[in-house]
Amino acid sequence: MTVTTSQFAPDWLALREGADAAARSVELLDPLRAYLPEGDLVVRDLGCGTGSMGRWLSPRLPAPQHWILTDRDPVLLARAVASLPAPATAVIDERDLTLLTGADLAGTSLVTGSALLDLLTAEDVVGLAAACVEARCPALLALSVVGRVALDPVDPLDATLEAAFNAHQRRVSDGRRLLGPDAADATRRTFEGLGAVVHQRPSPWRLGPDRTALTAQWLQGWVAAACEQEPELARAGMEYLRRRLEECTAGELTATVEHVDLLALPS
Repeated sequence: MTVTTSQFAPDWLALREGADAAARSVELLDPLRAYLPEGDLVVRDLGCGTGSMGRWLSPRLPAPQHWILTDRDPVLLARAVASLPAPATAVIDERDLTLLTGADLAGTSLVTGSALLDLLTAEDVVGLAAACVEARCPALLALSVVGRVALDPVDPLDATLEAAFNAHQRRVSDGRRLLGPDAADATRRTFEGLGAVVHQRPSPWRLGPDRTALTAQWLQGWVAAACEQEPELARAGMEYLRRRLEECTAGELTATVEHVDLLALPS
């Protein structure tokens, strides 16, 4: 099984980085810092993309830190390793993150991931949780979609597109049934079943006139995925998208895209 962020263009990752940073829960940092060992930290960032999690989290953790940036896309990895804030150091690890074991995590102080869990299967989550618990390694897993979007003004097609998008997130891809918006709950239950203490906090994207470019790009992807899942929505979906993009351009549209952050602490 292969999980990669290569489907995400660097431009899209750059566009969303500000919203991601504003959304991530800082409330989870105190229990995380209290759990971490003293001394040098080794942080493994799964599905790191261009390294936005490292850029956000590294200044918020005690120094010194060494990061292992894990992804399957060498272009994204090159950007990530070059952008981690000093004095942290980093190496790249080009591999399938679903194959990580407890032995691979030996000596790791923290596992992180951002916008990752919805790309995993139930089996992937079981493997990730088992590896972390075996290695007694905490996991900070941020920005997991939960399938709820609130747009203002409301449109009659909002709920229909939301349901179709969520079904698309749960699709079978290359023989793998993705968890999509069920991923955060599945991950929490899996870690807790292995004895870990799991903290959960909301981490919503709040999109509005100050982020029109991101809002427009997100809308296009949201509607496209919904129409791919339910082709009969194509005509109405394109008309909906036209209306929404006009509202976005005029600064008249806001959207709250709900996510959650999880912190799993092996007991």
